[in-house]
Amino acid sequence: MSEEKEDSFRTLRIYDETEEIQKMPESSGIFPHHGQQEQHQMDSAQGMLQLPPCPSIQRGPVCQEMHSMTQQQWDPQAQDASGLQPMWFSEAEPEGGASSSFQLGDATGQFSSSSLPNREVWSFLKAIPPIPDEAVVKRKCPRGSWRVGTLRHGKRVNAIAISSAPRHVYTCGTGYIRVWDEDALHASDRAPQAQLDFQDPRNRVLACKLFPDEQSLITGGMARALTLWDLAPTPQIRAQMASTGPICYSLALSSDAHICLASFKGFVEIWDVQNQILIRKHEVPPYGSRCVDITGFKFWTGGEDTTLYSWDLRSYQKLQQHNLCHEILSITHDPSEEWVLAGLKMSDIVILHAHREEKYKAVVQRYTQHHNLKFASCGTYFMATLDEMIHCLAAPSLRRLFQAEECYDILCCDVSSDNRYLVTGSKESATVYQLLY
Repeated sequence: MSEEKEDSFRTLRIYDETEEIQKMPESSGIFPHHGQQEQHQMDSAQGMLQLPPCPSIQRGPVCQEMHSMTQQQWDPQAQDASGLQPMWFSEAEPEGGASSSFQLGDATGQFSSSSLPNREVWSFLKAIPPIPDEAVVKRKCPRGSWRVGTLRHGKRVNAIAISSAPRHVYTCGTGYIRVWDEDALHASDRAPQAQLDFQDPRNRVLACKLFPDEQSLITGGMARALTLWDLAPTPQIRAQMASTGPICYSLALSSDAHICLASFKGFVEIWDVQNQILIRKHEVPPYGSRCVDITGFKFWTGGEDTTLYSWDLRSYQKLQQHNLCHEILSITHDPSEEWVLAGLKMSDIVILHAHREEKYKAVVQRYTQHHNLKFASCGTYFMATLDEMIHCLAAPSLRRLFQAEECYDILCCDVSSDNRYLVTGSKESATVYQLLY
């Protein structure tokens, strides 16, 4: 374990909606109209985040302890990239007492003197009729979940994936992969639609990734090979790519599905997955390669040595390293690939900007053996599983939308691309939850 001093992070806290209402200041001084705060509270109670009409006005409540952010700070695609401000969690309390370098007016959404429109512009804006509520597009967050089915895999489910069109779940473990159709998702005694047996029954899948088009799946584990599966019209092996290490712990797939990263002890294999060509065997610290993820031209590794590393995918040079003082059990990113999340053995969630020097930590302080993180494709929430507990957290506010508990430790999880289902894998089965909006 590393003995270096832990990096300084701004501290955040996961909170519940009741806390948000109780701690809401009557006037935060941030919003031009108090009515907008009330409207947002109503939206939040319905599990919705309303997009602001322009980047300079934030409509969400800013709580005294959580300091919520707008949806645009999670989703830079919602505004022009040139207008992005380094203001994610900009008012959270720093652990080390470091002061924020942001301009208050920019960070809180207030107009600065240089950005105030002139009289003619104001006259023009006032002449624009208001937009009716039914025309406003809202990005929803689930308000709860309903456990609808159990998939009897028969062995430990180490990796899992769910597709949307058609609806299938793939449960992966030792000896085989089972494929479940939509009817099985709403039952507890259905047989799988298909079972894909491995040539060697001792082979164990530890990681899987579904391609963005949901027509292919790649798996890795204790087989000394990565296996590429065609899923339609019937699942079958397309290719097996021989690995240079005995155990693949984690997989990451680029957003265009051209590059696949596979982590082994002490190195990461970088594959051209379209042509099944090994591009490079990249050496990393031997105890810093349990987890891997990719964001644009960067990839990230971490593990038992408690250090999160970032690497340039073009030059293969190390770009950054962050000492987190606790073992890293998972790494993921938001759909925009702007933010990277690391799940720690202490249950804390570390949040880093992929390009700027912004670092935050959501403190939980509970030791856990299994910590999985999975973002919803809409980007408004993510799942964090801590041993047997499921937490659904809004992004970026970290408001807890709902939580659930299972009988056994959760080893893996996935959210469908249409954000309708959550599936978790555990001791001998997978559990299916329908998300309620």
